[in-house]
Amino acid sequence: MINKIFRLLRHTILIAYCLITLIPLVWVILSAFKTNLQIMTDPLGLPTQFNLDNFVFTWVKGNVGLYFFNSLFISSVSTIATIVFATTTAFALTHMIYPSLNKWLRTIILAGLTVPAGTLLIPLYFIVVDLKIYNTYFAMILPYIAFGLSLCIIITLAFMRGISYEMIEASIVDGSTINILFWKIIVPLCVPVLVTTFILTFISNWNEFVLAQFYIDNVKLRPLPVGMLAFRDQYTTNYTGIAVGVLYSVIPVLIVYGILQEKIISGLTAGSVKG
Repeated sequence: MINKIFRLLRHTILIAYCLITLIPLVWVILSAFKTNLQIMTDPLGLPTQFNLDNFVFTWVKGNVGLYFFNSLFISSVSTIATIVFATTTAFALTHMIYPSLNKWLRTIILAGLTVPAGTLLIPLYFIVVDLKIYNTYFAMILPYIAFGLSLCIIITLAFMRGISYEMIEASIVDGSTINILFWKIIVPLCVPVLVTTFILTFISNWNEFVLAQFYIDNVKLRPLPVGMLAFRDQYTTNYTGIAVGVLYSVIPVLIVYGILQEKIISGLTAGSVKG
């Protein structure tokens, strides 16, 4: 009886927590169908009518479509590059013949997770300027790759260490070169963890704001999180435009995560237990 009471209490708390976390999203969805006047006069009320005019106007006139595709390009390129570098690095660390060097490299990579990105804004600024990539896509792509590598390497490394070494030895005996071994055997086996690292890295890059705000001045190159600042100036705020922009930013992530959430969880737990 006591166990049932505790289970009911636990479920009640979890449901209440879920409902509380959904309140901001529900508010944004309702605000996207309102006018600015309706949001200011009745912020918690329902919209008087549900139409898509706000979405069309914001996408076309508010340049949200341009910002959306900028975010998609930057996030996709940086994420794919991060996954490629992380996978090859994890493969090298897994089969490196120098144990001491392997241990030190893994320690350095793990230490990279402890460095806050904010502390590197100024040094990165000078590097970006010296490389003459300021105000270009590369001003965001290269830092995104650098910041995403540590986590991706650690997760992929944990998975690769669970791959049977006998399988790799058999492939080598059959005459497989290092390229064939990596691309035809290792990579297909690592698909679950690659999906996980791709989604986690993509979401992180998609939502990133600070680096894009500091290193991009050109309006045509701005990603969506920074582009939404155009809906607010010193005197006025377009609350409807901000709400619609937030939805454009959130919906793709929710769809992708909703479809692939099982693969994300399985990829994170893969490699934790060998057998």
